[in-house]
Amino acid sequence: MRLRVRWSSGAPDARRAGAVRVAPWSWGARRPTSPRPRRRNRPRRYDDAGVSMLEFAGFLPLLLIIGMAAIQLGLVGYAANQAGSGARAAARVASQGEGGGEAAGHAAMHDGLSADVSVSDGGDTSKATVVVQVPTLLPFVDTDWTVTKSATMPNDDPEAGG
Repeated sequence: MRLRVRWSSGAPDARRAGAVRVAPWSWGARRPTSPRPRRRNRPRRYDDAGVSMLEFAGFLPLLLIIGMAAIQLGLVGYAANQAGSGARAAARVASQGEGGGEAAGHAAMHDGLSADVSVSDGGDTSKATVVVQVPTLLPFVDTDWTVTKSATMPNDDPEAGG
C-alpha cells in the first residue's frame, strides 16, 4: 500500500520550496500502526484475584453475630407474645369462676417454654400474671432473661343471668 503525501502548500514545486509535509492521518487517513510487542507469559506481580473472598471471610463473623442477635430478638418477641396469650387465657378462665386459671394459662402457651402462671382474685376482677423464661439461641450463653405479662378481667356476675 502506498500512502499519498500532501504538502502544506499545493504548488507542484512545494517540495523544493521548503513546505512542511503534512501527515496523512491528520487529513482522515488511517494511521499506520506498528505491531504490538508480545507479552511474555509471566505471572502478574500484583494480582487481586481472591481479595473479595478474603473480605467476605473477614466480615463473616460479624455477619453471623448480627444474624444471631436478630434471631435472639425474635425469641424475646415470641416469649412476650406467648406470655400475653397465657395471661389473657388464665384471667378469662379465672373471671368465669370455674377455677383452673393456671392450667388454662399453661395450655395457651407453647409446651417448650418455661413459664410461671399465678392468678389472684380481687373481688370484681381476676388478675393473672405470667413470667416466661426467654429461650436462648446459644446454650453456652447463660442469660436469665424473663418476660412478665399480666391481664385483668372483670368477674362474671352470676345473678345477672344471660
